[in-house]
Amino acid sequence: MFKDLNPLLHSQLRLAIMSLLIGVEEADFVYLREQTGASAGNLSVQIDKLQEAGYIDVEKTFRGKMPRTICRINRVGIEAFNEYVQALQEYLNKRGMNK
Repeated sequence: MFKDLNPLLHSQLRLAIMSLLIGVEEADFVYLREQTGASAGNLSVQIDKLQEAGYIDVEKTFRGKMPRTICRINRVGIEAFNEYVQALQEYLNKRGMNK
C-alpha cells in the first residue's frame, strides 16, 4: 500500500520553497523568488500557506526603508518534509520492485 503524499507539499512551488529552506538557516523573499522563478504574488500566497500549516516561520522586518521578509523552516516543517521525501522514496522503491 502506498502512503498518501502530503498534499500541501505536493505542489511544485511549495515543495521548491521547502527544498530551499531545508538547506539554509533562513532565506529572504527576494532569494526565494529568484530561485523559484515564481511571481511575487504567487510566492507570497504559497509562503502564507506554509506558514499557516506551521511548517515555516516568517519574520517581516525592514532594511533601511525597504521591507524584508525572512523565512525559516521549523521543526514541524522539517518533519513534514522528511515524511514527504520518505513516502516518495517508497513509491520509487515499489516501482523498482515491480520490474
